[in-house]
Amino acid sequence: MYQQYQSGWIEVITGPMFAGKSEELIRRVNTLTYTKKKIMAFKPKIDDRYDKSAISSHSGMKYQGYAINDCKEILSYITDDVDVIAIDEVQFFSDEIVQICEDLANAGKRVIVAGLDLDFRGEPFGPMPQLITRAEIVTKLTAICTVCSMAATRTQRLIDGKPADIDDPTILVGAKESYEARCRKHHVVLHSGGKKR
Repeated sequence: MYQQYQSGWIEVITGPMFAGKSEELIRRVNTLTYTKKKIMAFKPKIDDRYDKSAISSHSGMKYQGYAINDCKEILSYITDDVDVIAIDEVQFFSDEIVQICEDLANAGKRVIVAGLDLDFRGEPFGPMPQLITRAEIVTKLTAICTVCSMAATRTQRLIDGKPADIDDPTILVGAKESYEARCRKHHVVLHSGGKKR
């Protein structure tokens, strides 16, 4: 059932890598440009895979924005006339992003964020669980498992073509050279010593 929201809310676009999260974020923002809404877009500076400042998808779609180191920098860009705030790769920001999104939504802004819900271990990623529970709208996308071609909900990290170890760092920015989309059955994380989890 369609429901009308008061002004100010949070939307979360989530799922594994290669599910089209950034593409969906760009699509929503591009659609809003026809409504003459003032839009500001942000991403973490750490993600410079396809462009230094634009939100970019694996398929080549882009939307110009600002690359920032700290999520608190977002507030310095927001003025009263900004209607929509788009944030990509939100899982890379600190937990402070949750309160920032809450404050922006409470101020009447539409906040659209995209990010991985699970890290390569299959564990909740950074601020995503909090954002998902506080959002009015959550869109969970799936990719295609590279092993069986079924729906993929996990991100498989590969190091030299082999599954990553559970003790590897959580953050490793990469694309097809380091990651694959996998279903639950084919997602593998190695414990120290090479044993499958």
